[in-house]
Amino acid sequence: MENPQQNQEHTTELPSLNTQEKEVITLRDAVIYQNRNVVLSDVNLSIKEGEFVYLIGRTGTGKSSLLRTLYADLPLQQGIGHVVGFDLNKSNWRTVPYLRRKLGIVFQDFQLLMDRSVDDNLRFTLEATDWRNENEIDERIRIVLMNVGIAQKRYAMPYQLSGGEQQRVVIARALLNNPELILADEPTGNLDPQTSEEIIRLLYSINQVAKTTVLIGTHDIFTLNKYPSRIITCKDGKLLEGNFMDW
Repeated sequence: MENPQQNQEHTTELPSLNTQEKEVITLRDAVIYQNRNVVLSDVNLSIKEGEFVYLIGRTGTGKSSLLRTLYADLPLQQGIGHVVGFDLNKSNWRTVPYLRRKLGIVFQDFQLLMDRSVDDNLRFTLEATDWRNENEIDERIRIVLMNVGIAQKRYAMPYQLSGGEQQRVVIARALLNNPELILADEPTGNLDPQTSEEIIRLLYSINQVAKTTVLIGTHDIFTLNKYPSRIITCKDGKLLEGNFMDW
């Protein structure tokens, strides 16, 4: 699958909306802050249902801040933003949990509860999102672990797993509530190249099979070439359509 943006030779603004397709992410004239510092300005972004998108850029260019804004960990202070139907401008402590139930968030540093088994980690997430039926909880955990290829590790402790296996648990956790959107922040940052490819291939497969929208923040050029798709670049305080990295 070719990526037409990779052959661009000049900077362009992001394209205008196509209102005939469902948008999972919409940002208009947004300003992204980290603390009081502006990291990205004039952000205009549209990601449609079912897209697989890479977000690239050097360290400190705003990738993580943008992703954190999308899952309402950082407030959207300027501009217009909607994610899976939620208005970021109106998000608060009451609405954010409902937003995140429609998201799957994959962190670089896993953020697993190290004193609990894989099963208990996933069970904790389900119970925190109002799952109460034990049979349904057991079945959902079985399904997501099977889908990420580690069903046999269900009762293992995180410290007994490799880095790649821990990241698969994180992806399983992200899939628990059948998310409309997966946001992954450097999901291969702590992994070796072979394991990194396995994780990207897994996310790519989830996108292709389940049609779940995926946005991945990454700097891994190998995966960009191995699984080409739409690319967005954070550079010089702007969000640009295409690959504008000087690798």
